[in-house]
Order: sequence, then C-alpha cells, then structure tokens
Amino acid sequence: MRQDHLITATQLSRDDIEAVLDRARAVADDPAAYADRHAGRVLALCFFEPSTRTRMSFDSAAKRLGMNTIDMGDVDSSSVSKGESLSDTVRVIEGYADALVLRHPSEGAATLAGERVDVPVVNAGDGAGQHPSQTLLDLHTIREDHGLDDLTIGIMGDLKYGRTVHSLAAALTEFDANQHFISPESLRLPRSVRFDLHETGAQIREHEELDPVLDELDVLYVTRIQKERFPDENEYHRVAGEYRIDAETLDAAADDLTVMHPLPRVDEIAPDVDETEHARYFEQAHNGIPVRMALLDTLLENANPDGDEGTEVDR
Repeated sequence: MRQDHLITATQLSRDDIEAVLDRARAVADDPAAYADRHAGRVLALCFFEPSTRTRMSFDSAAKRLGMNTIDMGDVDSSSVSKGESLSDTVRVIEGYADALVLRHPSEGAATLAGERVDVPVVNAGDGAGQHPSQTLLDLHTIREDHGLDDLTIGIMGDLKYGRTVHSLAAALTEFDANQHFISPESLRLPRSVRFDLHETGAQIREHEELDPVLDELDVLYVTRIQKERFPDENEYHRVAGEYRIDAETLDAAADDLTVMHPLPRVDEIAPDVDETEHARYFEQAHNGIPVRMALLDTLLENANPDGDEGTEVDR
C-alpha cells in the first residue's frame, strides 16, 4: 500500500487491493500464523457515530493480531461534549495508540485526522463520503465468488448518501467491471462521483428499475435508504421502502447471483432471501475479520518497517 493512512478507496491501486486481499485469504486460511503478530501495540477506536459491525470487527481483528484496543466511548461522555475539536482529540489519542480507526459524521474528517497525526489512520466512514475498509471486505467477498474481472455488478438503493457505494464504485474502476446503478432519481450517484467514474473510463449505466438488468448481474449490492443522512425528513419518507427485493424477485436472476448488503438492513431485503443460495451478506460481514486483520497488519508493517515494539515500549 502506498500510504500509511487509508482514507479513501481512490488511493488504492489494483496492486494495493490485491495485496491486501491476498493477505486476507492467507489470514483466513491460517489465522494462527498471525496471532500475536503485533503484540504490545494499541489500536484506538474513535467512533463519533453508532457502529456495530465496523467497531466490533476492528476490535476483534486487532485482538487476533495480539494488539490491545482502547475505545473513546460514547461521544456524549467524552471531551467532545465539552467542545474539543476533532484535531485536538486525535492529536491527544495519537499519544496513546499505534493506529487509529475513525468514524465521523462529517465528510473529510478522516482526511483532517490523517493530516494531524503520524500514526496510521483508517477511515471507518466519514458522513456520506467514503468507507474504504468496507470496500476491501466487499471486494474480498466478490472475489471469492466471481473474481473481480469480467464482472457485472448492480448497486441498488441509496446511491446519493451511501458511502459504501462511493468507495466500492471507485475501487471497481481498477478492474474490468461493468457497473449498473439502480435508484430513484432523487438518490442517484452524486455528480462528483459520476464525474470521477467517467474520468477513469469506467463502464457505468444508471437505471430506475432493477428488472431490466437483473438477469445480467453476477452481483447485486443492495443498500438501505439512510434516514440519518437526509437533511430533509420529508424527502426520506418519499423514497423509504422503495427498491425492496424478496425471494420471488430473484427468480429471474442467474443461479450464481451473489446478493450483498453492507448492513444494517431495514426492509430492503426480505428475510426469505436469507434462505436462498444467493445471500452472502452475513458471510460478507464475517469477512471483516480477515480483511481488517490484513489491513492493520499491512499499515503497521509500513509504519514500523524496523519492527519496533509499539506504544507500550516507546511511549
């Protein structure tokens, strides 16, 4: 990987992605070989927004590498509630940890944090911006089923505010992938994201309905309509509940279609899909462990090429 921080998926080359995914596969095949690999190091979890999968999988991944973790805890019980700036918060926490995972409601927050600290920073979601570690586990899931070249993927739901969508779409431009984006007009990809995709020469098409393209897809990536991202609640209620799939919907799909979702879901994937051979979203979530182990291992290896013992010794 070319940098010590992982802020956006756009910083990742094809070689970067494949290197992390190859390491993730090695971790999954022989996790004991990576146990205690980073004993004595500390990972700081700084979540300014709610999280279950991302926070817990980073915590678990770090501990499986032999690391300790420290958690900023609830924002309301931290110094942030007293008016402390993000810049000051991360500069303080840098002194307690060897790497930092940050989730924040403001787009660009991870970029700011990366500019303020010298330890590796992983963007775990910055508003409607990016979520690159989610993208890596999404790509791992896709690669295990279909490979990443000669791929046709449909991405459906909230494309305007969905940071997982923005990251995944950017990363897929490094591969031979046809991308179909399915959403209501009001939740289309942001113009800036579409511009960036077109600049790379990406093969993309936009649709308002799933049916015309469903039988072409290798992967259907479904996202929920995110109420917390809507500045106008009336706009949310106008589109909530659209673009729902169930087992009957998938009758028209290819037998080997993979259905994914970054979770949490609300009602956009009916429970009866869980029992089909298409469902991969729980496996996708579980892939967060080997992928985030591989990512942390890579970042710490790059940040400490001489193999020093980390925070507990140095500070």
